[in-house]
Amino acid sequence: MAKGRSFTRQALRDWGWDRTETSEDAVLLVSELLTNASLHANGCRELVLNANATTLRIEVHDGTTTLPVRRPAPQRGMPGGRGLYIVEHLSDGWGAQTYGTGKAVWAEIEASRLKREVTAEN
Repeated sequence: MAKGRSFTRQALRDWGWDRTETSEDAVLLVSELLTNASLHANGCRELVLNANATTLRIEVHDGTTTLPVRRPAPQRGMPGGRGLYIVEHLSDGWGAQTYGTGKAVWAEIEASRLKREVTAEN
């Protein structure tokens, strides 16, 4: 998961989308999706980040076709059950799609949330 977070931070730097609160949200989304793949889907096969003028899309591909199910709400005092809740709340949209012998779980963030505000100090 550390490699996935590092890869994401570097990509956000390369795109000029670093040093914002939302860029840290993107790193947390990657971490949560990778953790879920590790815990529930025999690990991540591939982490894909796609960016365009309007959207950052994060995809974690794994080796099972079982789609994720978000619990209604995390239960206090009980471990687990917060990953997809976090994904839902930090992203502008998320979902999953099966293919062949696996699936991709994805989350999207609007690019406007990742762009740094230009101030007189910049």
